[in-house]
Amino acid sequence: MKNQKRTTIYDIAKKLNLNASSVSRALSNNNNVSAATRELVLKTAAELNYKQNSLASNLRRGHNKTIGVIVPHINQNFFADVIAGLEEVTYQQGYNLIICQSNESYTREVESVNTLINQHVSCIIISVSADFEDDSHLRNILAQGIQLIQFDRVADNLETFKVVNDNERASMEAVSHLITQGYQRIALLEGPQNLNIFKQRKDGYIAALKKHNFEVLPELMIENAWTKELGAIATRKLLNMPMPPDAIFASTSDFSALGVLEVAHKMGVMVPEKLGICGYSNEAFTEITTPSITTIDQHSVDMGKTIANLFFQEMGSEKEVRPKIVNIQPKLIVRSSTLKNKLGRSVR
Repeated sequence: MKNQKRTTIYDIAKKLNLNASSVSRALSNNNNVSAATRELVLKTAAELNYKQNSLASNLRRGHNKTIGVIVPHINQNFFADVIAGLEEVTYQQGYNLIICQSNESYTREVESVNTLINQHVSCIIISVSADFEDDSHLRNILAQGIQLIQFDRVADNLETFKVVNDNERASMEAVSHLITQGYQRIALLEGPQNLNIFKQRKDGYIAALKKHNFEVLPELMIENAWTKELGAIATRKLLNMPMPPDAIFASTSDFSALGVLEVAHKMGVMVPEKLGICGYSNEAFTEITTPSITTIDQHSVDMGKTIANLFFQEMGSEKEVRPKIVNIQPKLIVRSSTLKNKLGRSVR
C-alpha cells in the first residue's frame, strides 16, 4: 500500500486561501496573526493531521542565517551582479549565501532546490532555467516553511515575492528607438516562450511595431535564438532572405547580439548603416565591440539589493506581509550599433 503523503503547511494554506508564511506564523503562535486566523489554521491543521517539523519551524524564525540562490548561469554579468547586490545586503545582516547554478537544466534546478532544503536554508532565491517544466519543486519550498523569492524568470502562477524587470516596456522602447533611427524592417530574436521574460519582450516588440503602424511579420521573428551560436544561425537566415531586415533586436541577450554582429562583419554588412543591432542585459563586452552595441541595462545590482531587503523586511515585519511583485524599470543604453541617423533620439 502506498504511503499517504504527509500534510504540509502549503496544503493548509491552499485549503484556507492563505499564503504559506501566514500559516507558518499561526502555527508558531506569532502575535502578528489574528486570533481568528490562528484558530482557523490550528483547526484545519488538526483536520488534515498536520505534524509540525520543529527543525523547520526553528529555522523559519531565523536561527539559520543562510540563504540559497539558484541562477541559470553564474558567469553572466546580469546574474553575477544580482548576486553581488544580494551579498552586499546579506553580509551586513550577518547572513551567508549558498550559490547554485542550474546551467539552464530543469533537472539540475530541482536537485539544487532539494539540496538547499536539506541544508535548512532560511530562504531560497531563484531565477528559473530555460527548460522549466512545472513548479512542484518551488511549491515544496513553501511547504517546508522556507521563504521563496523569485526574480527575473519566474513561475507566474505561483504566489510568492517576485522582483522583475518591466520587460515589455523596455522592448517597446528599444524597438521605438530603432524606428526613429530610420530602420524599416526590424527582426526579433526570441527566447524560449515558456519563460515569462521572453514572452514579455516579444509582446513589447509587437506593441512598438503596432504603435508606429508597422506590419508585424512572422518571418522576421526567429524562435529560440538566445545564445551567441543560435543568434548567429538566425542572423545568417535573416540576412539571406530576399528582403532581409535592416535591424535586429536580440531580445534574448547581448550574447545573441554578439552573434548577430559577428555574422554581419563576416558577410560585409555595415553596422549601423545597413543593419542596426540592439541587445539586452548590458554585458560588459557591449561597450568595447566595434561598433559598440546598444542594449538594455536591467539594474541588476539594485535588483539583488531589492531582493535581499524584501527578505529581511518580511522576516522582521510586525505586520502580516503578503507576497508582492516589485518592478524595476530597465534603461535603454544607446550606442553606435543603432545610430543610423546620427541626429535621431530614442523614444522614451
